[in-house]
Amino acid sequence: MLIVVACFCALGQSRPPVILIPGLTGTELINSKTGQKVWFKLRRSHGDDLRLPITPNLNAGRDALVPGDVIRDVKAGVLPRVDVYGGLITSLVVKGYREGRFDAPPPRGYENTVYVFSYDWRRDNVENARLLIRRINALKVKLHRPALKFDLIGHSMGGLIARYAAMYGDSDLPASGTPAVPTWAGSKSIGRLIIMGTPNEGSPLSLRDMVNGFALMGIEVNLPFVQNLSKFDVFTIPSAYQLLPAPGTLKAYGEDLNPVEIDIYDPATWSKYGWNPTEDKNFDKEFSAAEQRVAKPFFARMLDRAKRFHASLDGVSGKAPIPIDLIGAECKDTLDAVVVYQKKDGKWDAVFKADSFETPTGRKVTSEELKTKVYAPGDGVVTKRSLSAETLSHMDGGSVFEPASTTFVCEGHSKLPSNPDVQAKVFAILSGK
Repeated sequence: MLIVVACFCALGQSRPPVILIPGLTGTELINSKTGQKVWFKLRRSHGDDLRLPITPNLNAGRDALVPGDVIRDVKAGVLPRVDVYGGLITSLVVKGYREGRFDAPPPRGYENTVYVFSYDWRRDNVENARLLIRRINALKVKLHRPALKFDLIGHSMGGLIARYAAMYGDSDLPASGTPAVPTWAGSKSIGRLIIMGTPNEGSPLSLRDMVNGFALMGIEVNLPFVQNLSKFDVFTIPSAYQLLPAPGTLKAYGEDLNPVEIDIYDPATWSKYGWNPTEDKNFDKEFSAAEQRVAKPFFARMLDRAKRFHASLDGVSGKAPIPIDLIGAECKDTLDAVVVYQKKDGKWDAVFKADSFETPTGRKVTSEELKTKVYAPGDGVVTKRSLSAETLSHMDGGSVFEPASTTFVCEGHSKLPSNPDVQAKVFAILSGK
């Protein structure tokens, strides 16, 4: 669906076309066989779950769901309509852009036009970054502009997809053990990156979601009748692994609140702490016998690929050849760490929020103590340090990337695209102001 808005403002200048890349859960998913919308949909049927098939071949793990439109807003019963990405698109249209489609660009679609990159957000981020580059190249052919460059706006996980596309173009990850060396092949078609609320260091929320289930990072609609994703659902989704804290960035504490080292990319770690979904007592009830046979190698491969994905994004130091602008928030308590402790029965527990607990020795760890450890400034989902890649920059002594500009507003993660100040900043950047 295209937005048509009467605009009486003069364009004033020719601006490069823009591509909006939504975040995790930000694109509709449609059942290609029935034509029914599966996501986002309240009370969706059990037959239309969001799990991907478990298979050793990542490319073969597909189902009948295909991406539809970007989620522009959400309406749940009598509750007010919640803006998701529609407001950002409309703000650009009102300021002189028009919306175009990749498969049918408008006349002069090489300027003052905003395109939306809809994609299956469950799938591998590298796969979607390569798909983005292919769509851009096909669009350039349609527009008869081989040298055309696009400005990219990536929200949340969409910013990671944008970064990979710019750094590696249509190339897959290098093999395990091979260092990732950015070619910036995507800069042939990308002129600028604006990334908002992007977890450049990943997020412990993704670890929490893989351990406990709950709602994934992205659109947060806290309604009791919305069918959330279980940990078994998340287990099948490659992109969820790629949102885990980047290697070396996870903050973890023991029961004494002293730091502990946890390698979340080693399957043995997941077994130690009781997090490994393949060893859950209900795993055999959730998956077929064929899926159970390949589950452990699938899990190991997803962790390894996620580790290599982070390494590829961290394979640059200093100023990028294209401007990267950061937009985020630093006014909300945001999960920044996990606390692990061993209970009296020998099993481990993981604390992902500032709720008091008692250790096996009888010591009570208060919520105030935990708050200082597990929370940090951010937007409620992505911390300031993850957006800015602060830890990664300190680890190698240089900057993972030097942003052209950094803007902080006081807003929640999912509401960043609909925030008027963010929309004004985005337009100012696109206008070169």
